[in-house]
Amino acid sequence: MGLSKKDIGRRKSNLKTRLEELEKKAKFDPMMRDVKLHEEIAQVKKKLAEID
Repeated sequence: MGLSKKDIGRRKSNLKTRLEELEKKAKFDPMMRDVKLHEEIAQVKKKLAEID
């Protein structure tokens, strides 16, 4: 069973807010020393692209 439009919208907005939080943290890590942080950003962007 698929997700409803409301569920998809909610999931998309949650991913966007999570991405904003992660990008704020990444802003203070320009040398990309925190690899997990940058990997998670890439995963969230990928999930957002799949939804659209």
